[in-house]
Amino acid sequence: MNTKIAIIGGGNLGASIAEGLINSGFIVPQHIIITKRNISTLAVLEAKGALVSSDNLEAVGFADYIILAIKPFQIKEVLEQLKPKLHSKRHVLISVVSGVWVNDMQDILGNDFAIFRAMPNTAIAIQESMTCISDSNTTNEQRQFVKDLFNQLGQSVFIEEKLMDAATVLGACGTAYAMRYIRANIQGGIEIGFSASVASLIAAQTVKGAAELLLKKNTHPEQEIDKVTTPKGCTIAGLNEMEHQGFSSSLIKGIVTSYKKLQ
Repeated sequence: MNTKIAIIGGGNLGASIAEGLINSGFIVPQHIIITKRNISTLAVLEAKGALVSSDNLEAVGFADYIILAIKPFQIKEVLEQLKPKLHSKRHVLISVVSGVWVNDMQDILGNDFAIFRAMPNTAIAIQESMTCISDSNTTNEQRQFVKDLFNQLGQSVFIEEKLMDAATVLGACGTAYAMRYIRANIQGGIEIGFSASVASLIAAQTVKGAAELLLKKNTHPEQEIDKVTTPKGCTIAGLNEMEHQGFSSSLIKGIVTSYKKLQ
């Protein structure tokens, strides 16, 4: 693959994307350039063969696909800086900038560019992100490339941009919700006799296994629940008590509250 990628912004997210693409073999390291003011922090990526630079314009001149991994308040300044070097027939833009809409970028660059907006979550650091993508003025070939790119970093799905706030809640805030459930599981495990370290291992691996069952078998959660709930058993007793205490309803209310906060 001769496609070249520039990552504008070598912070945690940008560096995680670069590392994931290199580790997966999706692209040769020499076809990635990543920028940051202080390039010394990118030494690990440079050692793996990626190009590093403090010059955003140099990166744009090098690349075909440009991933914007900067802070939201920087988007206007950076796009205006890049604009003279951008060419709509060559460059495709991918923004992973939280809260920046496609039309925000079009207001600066015009409507001729192929633009993707992607919302990964923090598990991108270990190539296990759930990334939601929307796009404007793109081709099927470009869509497939971007989907393949983010599938190296976990899983991805295309959604309508109007659902991006909802995706933020379910896919990004959702990481915190899952962590809180795991924490409660650990606390319960300690109370029934396990050490904190053993309870943590059991709780985390159990949640990982449960998620993999749904992803690999494409089943509904209730189908898997039915397999472990026997008549008069301990599982159904625990589930019923959790529901009496408002487990599902409190989680749903939390998701809806987070969503309303973004509106």
